[in-house]
Amino acid sequence: MKCPRCGAEMSLDSHRKIPLNMCYECGYIEGRAIEKTDNLESNYTHLRNLNLSEASAFLSAGLKSKGYNVPESDIADWLMDPAD
Repeated sequence: MKCPRCGAEMSLDSHRKIPLNMCYECGYIEGRAIEKTDNLESNYTHLRNLNLSEASAFLSAGLKSKGYNVPESDIADWLMDPAD
């Protein structure tokens, strides 16, 4: 059986009182409502809708979470002239 949410093959989950088909790709379980994902956007889409200062703050926060300490001013300079 194919998953109605993502289209992957579903597996029979027999660990329950009543066995249900479950998709291990997206987590859909047979009989559950499919939630709308219209309000979710990717990081790329979110970044495209930001102005320069918001984009530099967004990128700087993401780099800090990975262990890099890059000031927002350096990112703003790079966004203005990426050829350097």
